[in-house]
Amino acid sequence: IIPRGRALGLTTYLPIDEKHTYSKTYLETMITYALGGRAAEKIIFKALTTGAGNDIERATEIARKMVCEWGMSDKLGPLAYGQKDEEIFLGRQIQRHKNYSEETAIAIDDEIKKIVSSGMKRAEKILTENMDTLHRLAAALLEREILDGAEIDAVIRGEDLPPVERRAAVKPAELTPGKK
Repeated sequence: IIPRGRALGLTTYLPIDEKHTYSKTYLETMITYALGGRAAEKIIFKALTTGAGNDIERATEIARKMVCEWGMSDKLGPLAYGQKDEEIFLGRQIQRHKNYSEETAIAIDDEIKKIVSSGMKRAEKILTENMDTLHRLAAALLEREILDGAEIDAVIRGEDLPPVERRAAVKPAELTPGKK
């Protein structure tokens, strides 16, 4: 696979319907999903790279919101931690003011780490249990570079994808201007 942009690999999804509220289970699934590439790296190559950096950021951000904004931590309870400073001045981003103790900050970090680590373990388990499918998807990506949802579903079901139409190689004589 030859990268065409800054991303060496990119996984994205389109929402099936517009949701405004998410369950804890759904968010945990999204964290697992985000960490799938990192888990595949670890399982297949027995090494970690910087390639999953954005995925780790996304997973951590979801976990942070679960703990600090949505009260989805059994340990910390249904509380919101950190006040948002909504006034944005030129060149500044929304900031959070720490309105809790250092002990609570450590507990927040522990909960975020626990949620993300659990998602990583789930991703590794799913991929390990579905190694044949992982290899089929990798082969399809090497052949096609991009797979849509229907193609991914077909590969998961064990179906063969139709052959890729390749462009015929252009001969140098065909590139000469004015020649017919």
